[in-house]
Amino acid sequence: MINRAIIVTNPRGLHARSASAIVKLGQTFESSIKFEKDGRFAGGRNIMELLLLEAPKGTSLVLHCEGPDEEQAAREMIDLFARNFGETET
Repeated sequence: MINRAIIVTNPRGLHARSASAIVKLGQTFESSIKFEKDGRFAGGRNIMELLLLEAPKGTSLVLHCEGPDEEQAAREMIDLFARNFGETET
């Protein structure tokens, strides 16, 4: 199991478009992907659970990946957050 801290740096935080990008990426892996905030968990393939985490810019999340491709899943999720979900500031 891989556990990594991630900071939401996207100016808009974790919103519908960014959560959709997480779900889309999460569906490409066999491993279980979850995000944790203040003891609450959201599945990396469930957009509603992700939105209910209420994660504005600056929020600290813990990424949990477990399964046969957990290392690649963690690496790509971390990269997605680092790239602000492919969004640019307007």
